Amino acid sequence: MYMEEVRGMFYHAYGGYMKYAYPYDELRPLSCDGHDTWGSYSLTLVDALDTLAIMGNKTEFQRVVKLITDRVKFDVDINVSVFETNIRILGGLLSGHLMSKKMGIVVEDGWPCAGPLLRMSKDVADRLLPAFDTPTGMPYGTVNFKDGVPEGETPVTCTAGVGTYIIEFGTLSRLTGDPVYEEVAMRALHAIWDHRSSINLVGNHIDVLTGRWAAQDSGIGAGIDSYFEYLVKGAALLQRPELMAIFNEARPAIDKYLRHEDWYLWATMTKGYVTMAVFQSLEAYWPGVLTLMGDINSAQRIVFNYHQVWKQFGFTPEFYSIPQAEAPVNRQGYPLRPELVESLMYLYQATKDDRILEMGADILASIQHTAKTDCGYASVKNVNDHTIENRMESFFLAETTKYLFLLFDSENWMHNNGGTGKIHKVGSRECIIEAGGYVYNSEAHPVDPGALACCHTKEDDWSLSVSDQVALILDPTAPWLEHKGNKMNKEEPAKIVEECEETQNKPPAQDELDKEAVWKEDSSEDIINTVKENENVLTITQPLNDVIRVKDIQQVVVSEPDNVEK
Repeated sequence: MYMEEVRGMFYHAYGGYMKYAYPYDELRPLSCDGHDTWGSYSLTLVDALDTLAIMGNKTEFQRVVKLITDRVKFDVDINVSVFETNIRILGGLLSGHLMSKKMGIVVEDGWPCAGPLLRMSKDVADRLLPAFDTPTGMPYGTVNFKDGVPEGETPVTCTAGVGTYIIEFGTLSRLTGDPVYEEVAMRALHAIWDHRSSINLVGNHIDVLTGRWAAQDSGIGAGIDSYFEYLVKGAALLQRPELMAIFNEARPAIDKYLRHEDWYLWATMTKGYVTMAVFQSLEAYWPGVLTLMGDINSAQRIVFNYHQVWKQFGFTPEFYSIPQAEAPVNRQGYPLRPELVESLMYLYQATKDDRILEMGADILASIQHTAKTDCGYASVKNVNDHTIENRMESFFLAETTKYLFLLFDSENWMHNNGGTGKIHKVGSRECIIEAGGYVYNSEAHPVDPGALACCHTKEDDWSLSVSDQVALILDPTAPWLEHKGNKMNKEEPAKIVEECEETQNKPPAQDELDKEAVWKEDSSEDIINTVKENENVLTITQPLNDVIRVKDIQQVVVSEPDNVEK
């Protein structure tokens, strides 16, 4: 029942985009027209392509591939976000390319190492590469598709904007045989970790020219989130145990300084002093990552907390003040984000716990009740009064509807656990495709790991034997000792200035950097923590572990299920 309701939700939104908004980037669901947002490249069309495949619509998939290859062009004079173009456009093209054969397209000789969508992917990546030409190897946040990095472009970008490329760039390298993409993505990932603090935390924004942190708040949410996600997923997809090693080194610090009674707060990266006692909706991806790591108990406890926030408002606001149990001013929106349902999808696959399906049903009901319009689904402007606004982000079709569909469709071919697969030949090489183990990028575009073994590389043979491919599918996170790929030469970690400025989750202005720090050297985390979010000021004068037990927080924390360890 729920699966078909989600299918109807997707087609209502997709049909509205195609009727009223295409070829613009996104639909405006209140005025029923379109507008360009991230790059004037029919973003929603590319982002929705593999969702059509997952729902089994071969006819529309084939039609959209032709539209994309015939009409979407990247040789244009526009500035684009490197991060967003990578996860949405490059990720969507690569996923569509890898699904083409299953969707009935007559692929050319040499597929998956050749094909029109793969050539388009390479074209996009080549236009993003100039951003990585920095002394640190960390990319700028913006490029011009024709001219490279714009003159005067700020060198300050967020941690996620530096470390969220290895899935897409690694996939492109393995399919084309050109290692440069994987190498630059690996260099960027290592550069962030090489600039970590002495307590193994990373900040929020960094100068890609100097390696100096511009915002030293550390957390798992906005501005940092997909850096951690890609360490785990990149290690699994590309068999890069060094990435898993970084995550395993980072996690103890996350648990020590950021985790407080199954909530994750924000803290200074140098001392671990709490700066913001908030839950951000973007953080809801984290239980999914923990599920992939096998920490089911932690994932369950955390996701039950997050679902209680959903039940309080009907949605998860962008920010949620944990001590005050409310959404701060100007952080009260819900732009149809997918992160919570993403974690539910992973958890349900791991546990088959029907309570997770009930949580998914809550999410579906809320969106249907409040966000549906005549031509699509609208972002929620304020979770308190459920007012909506005139935007439908492309990730609603790429992620939110996809993860909901996969949550309720337990027999979907994407859930293959290695029980079936197809032997595919490329020349004299054999590989196994469509055998499961799919790795989803940050925009929910899945990559078939078996397909990556079909193609040669210029400098290294990264392919696996057929038997090893099966073993990889059955245990994708296991270290692959004989298959490490290229190693990066690590630079010495840069020194971090031991100061902690008051920052929000964006790069501060220079005058703010010069202000007196909120935290003094003799400040004690357990004596006083000050949180400023816009004009709301919360002063905590108790130890934090006591604060989150107060009455107004207890209503947010659901009691653990019987099978969860204390």
